[in-house]
Amino acid sequence: MKPKLRIKKGDTVVVLAGKNKGDKGKVLQAIPATGRVIVEGVNLVKRHTRATPQMPQGGGIITKEAPIHASNVMLVCGKCKKPTRTGMKFLTDGQKVRVCKRCGEVIDK
Repeated sequence: MKPKLRIKKGDTVVVLAGKNKGDKGKVLQAIPATGRVIVEGVNLVKRHTRATPQMPQGGGIITKEAPIHASNVMLVCGKCKKPTRTGMKFLTDGQKVRVCKRCGEVIDK
């Protein structure tokens, strides 16, 4: 069974552990199958690539973001601007949304 991610693409998160502890960034991709997320500007790795016709810049050393485990990041609330845990809530129209545990604000708009 794959783990449930409470972080989605486009969320702003803060890194809790590792070499980039304390860094904030936007989630570029969420990978629920492995429980990992790719955060903009976090966990940068260098890849030595061969030149191919699909790559416009040719070969060389490319720096890109690598996935980090979702347990090492925490969602930042849009209203209170602080890292927060998330809860789930049903709206009056039956839609299930994430809410901030600190201020109670709806995160999903």
